Amino acid sequence: MAQNVLLTGGTGFVGKYLTDVLIEAGYSVSILSRSNRENTARVTYYKWDIKKNYIDKNAILNADYIIHLAGEGIVEKRWTKRRKKAIIESRVRPVEMIYSVLEMNNKKLETFVSASGIGIYGAITSHKICTENTPPADDFLGITCQKWESAADKIGSLDIRTVKIRTGIVLGKNEGFLKKMIPTFKSGFGAVLGSGKQYLPWIHIEDLCQIYLKSIEDTKLEGVYNACITDNTTNARFSKTLAKLYDYSIWLPKVPPFVLKILLGQMSIAVLTGQRVSSEKIQKTGFEFQFTDLEKTLINCIK
Repeated sequence: MAQNVLLTGGTGFVGKYLTDVLIEAGYSVSILSRSNRENTARVTYYKWDIKKNYIDKNAILNADYIIHLAGEGIVEKRWTKRRKKAIIESRVRPVEMIYSVLEMNNKKLETFVSASGIGIYGAITSHKICTENTPPADDFLGITCQKWESAADKIGSLDIRTVKIRTGIVLGKNEGFLKKMIPTFKSGFGAVLGSGKQYLPWIHIEDLCQIYLKSIEDTKLEGVYNACITDNTTNARFSKTLAKLYDYSIWLPKVPPFVLKILLGQMSIAVLTGQRVSSEKIQKTGFEFQFTDLEKTLINCIK
């Protein structure tokens, strides 16, 4: 009988791709969903409701592995006080609920894997290369990721191997980050944001999913790993490369920081800042990125 992998956030961008990768690798997949979904030949759905503190415990009890992807989008809405609370709770509360079921039922998982973000290193722009040992920042993104990872560590306290994947910008076919960018660039109105000097660590969705697969299969993996390409891509380079693929040169002036601050509020720091991040640790485990060239990756995503 195939081992079962339970996903939170399984119906999102990463979750949909990861489901295919896991099934192809021979696993059965279960997904926690807020809506009533009928089971299919490929996926078993279980109900949960974070706001009502409800989770179908059978989802946990039948799982061999759990991959936690759920979380409100960081740049979907302005960062009001209520929105900030929702962003943190949507990442932390699911893990607390899972922990309760595991502890109460003395359930042992093979592995618990949690998404995290390179935002833990802070919303600043510098030439420093951040590694997994770089101290967390004390700004909103840094605090959010710290709480996210601390929740995962609680699962680890149950003597369950725990892996945390700090992810950069995820690139996929007309999905995620590119889904927001492409319409503007198709119309010929793409522009560099702010100074354009902020770094934009990225990863192709297929490489990210392979890292998650490796996280459950390679028992030597434990702790934190950065998941992004270390090629020093900046916002300006990314924008100009994307514009090139649509056969035009960026002629619009850079969007000034103060305009983005007016439009986005505090959330503007997520697009106006960015640091360099090292992926050396995951590569030393034997993992090889398949998508390392920005232009070729973008071609793969939009053609």
